[in-house]
Amino acid sequence: MILGVALGRSTPVVVTVRDGALEWPAGSALGGATRACVAVDLGGARTAPVAAIRVGGPCPAALRPPEGQGTATIVRGGHSLTGRPLAPLDTEAVRDFVTSCGLSDFAVTATGSPMLADHELAVAAIIAAEVPAARITLSYEFGHHGLREREEHAIRNAALCPEAARIADEVARELPGVPSYFARSGSGLVSAHYFRRYPRACDRGWTASLARGRAALASGEAVTVEEPVPDEVAAAYGAALARPEAQVERIVQARGRAELDRALQDVRDEALTRVISAGAVPGSAGIAETTVNPLSYLPDGLYRVRVTAEGAAP
Repeated sequence: MILGVALGRSTPVVVTVRDGALEWPAGSALGGATRACVAVDLGGARTAPVAAIRVGGPCPAALRPPEGQGTATIVRGGHSLTGRPLAPLDTEAVRDFVTSCGLSDFAVTATGSPMLADHELAVAAIIAAEVPAARITLSYEFGHHGLREREEHAIRNAALCPEAARIADEVARELPGVPSYFARSGSGLVSAHYFRRYPRACDRGWTASLARGRAALASGEAVTVEEPVPDEVAAAYGAALARPEAQVERIVQARGRAELDRALQDVRDEALTRVISAGAVPGSAGIAETTVNPLSYLPDGLYRVRVTAEGAAP
């Protein structure tokens, strides 16, 4: 039995799903559930102040990192999209900012990191050494090659981390012993551990689950009982129908087919590793989709690669 849980629109709603069939209202014996799949939108969630670190060159004031409730800085360093170093990383500037900002949620964005993430990783190591309890989001994990887009996603993710931890804790408290998963914004699920680290992946999980649940109900394949199914329950049902999923997006450089194939395999391996982190049973993980687009406006041999992996939940 799988539990579908919808949060955020009213009182939490729970449905049960057995062999793909919806039972509504949920039965009282919820203790035998194999997992709970949670649908929640984070658009109105409380956000934490974030210390944003951009690794790159000087820029006009209008293009500086957004501070919001937190604070931001720019330090020297970064790479081009071909992996060429633009400047050595200013580690002292990083350390000074980290020790003086007074925050524990960090977002790090370096120029060129979708190709080479060395400077983001180096900044993360400094943060971890100086603020052991820090939560750190690195922009390269979101894949977009545009600096501003990656930076905005990283800051948003970092700002949501404390609230995601609170939600995950609350679900675990209400459903002790039941493994919990959270619906992604597009499709699929992620584990509670993954949700805590990458809550932005689930920013519109309720909305995506609602669409999936409505479609399943409209198909007539679902079995409903006792009373009509409102939207909150349709969202819960849609969450319960999803599978663990993860995406990896990278910029790769390859001169020739053989080099591109090797680069693609590296990204696929990373996607498989990530979907297991998202809760898939290791033996069930597989590649669902691979997209390769040449970046024609940049030097030859650069490609934008997006890989989606999925698998079965325990």
